[in-house]
Amino acid sequence: MNASIPSGSTVSRRSMLAATGAGAVVAALGLPGTATAQGGPRPVTRPLGESRVPVIGLGTFMTFDRRPGTDQAFIPAVLRAFHDGGGRVIDTAATYGAAEANTGHHVHALGLTDQVVLTDKSWNCGEYLFDDGHVLAQFARSRQRLHREVIDVVGIHSMTNVGMVLPVLNRLKGEGTIRYVGLTSHEPYQYEGMRPLIEAGAIDVIQIRYSMFQRSAEHGLLSLAADHGVAVMVNMALEKGRLHQVVGSRPVPEFAREAGCESWAQFFLSYVAAHPAVTCVIPATTNPDHVRENLLTMYRPLPDHRQRRRMLRYMEELPEFARIGVTPWYPGKTFPDGLVKLPQPHPVG
Repeated sequence: MNASIPSGSTVSRRSMLAATGAGAVVAALGLPGTATAQGGPRPVTRPLGESRVPVIGLGTFMTFDRRPGTDQAFIPAVLRAFHDGGGRVIDTAATYGAAEANTGHHVHALGLTDQVVLTDKSWNCGEYLFDDGHVLAQFARSRQRLHREVIDVVGIHSMTNVGMVLPVLNRLKGEGTIRYVGLTSHEPYQYEGMRPLIEAGAIDVIQIRYSMFQRSAEHGLLSLAADHGVAVMVNMALEKGRLHQVVGSRPVPEFAREAGCESWAQFFLSYVAAHPAVTCVIPATTNPDHVRENLLTMYRPLPDHRQRRRMLRYMEELPEFARIGVTPWYPGKTFPDGLVKLPQPHPVG
């Protein structure tokens, strides 16, 4: 799926970006939700404000965190595979080591800056707890790193100092340099704090952890977001490699293959993406082949309620499934070339 202005259009991409941000450009150019340039299948899309975005995106935590001077050749390969496969939403953060800078650099070098939806995060704590100047400085740096005047989504990372940061982000939204503001967390205990802000209409987006293993968001939060028109981005849908470790070398069950599910990644991602409140799932990878595999999820029919229940029952019957919460992140993987170092032992839960 190539990004090109429809035949006969007189609207310039640059002018559209300046006015509305890349997310609206994605919708206006007819990228997600329309047939590919080759007349192929249409990806599943969901609303993000006034736009629609493909239901499978791309995360960058740990994977794109590579120090200057180290091998980064996989990053443009992943990004090219992602874009060519119809992916549009890319999530990063200034707290992800070098990932934000690397994302911006390589997206820009590939000429894709105006053709993707960039979601970022604000982090403000410690000595800066009551100083909104830090929020503004970080946001200015993020815009510079991402080569964007308008960042599509900025969330408050890990619900940190919401009372001070949220008004600043909403002010920036009013000024037109942020399209949508939100809250992010991978810790389910923080979800209760999202509820009043969703109900008050103070945010546009939440980013949460949701997977076949961690389903606490199903107990009210997802339906609440849907009822209030709040978009939902999902992190840790693959449980940082731990779901794949559970199934090991087992083949995908026949009932799933008959429904068009060709791989375990599609099995895990489709369970999450099938929830109607989910806007976009953002698995991260360093492998272009895995990107293509992940994106196929949005080109096949997503499981219905009955199929999802069967998928979950299958996983719950595997003895290793219950141990995910006490298994270290990224089993068998290391990230020696990054700035972020996972604690030893890695966090669990």
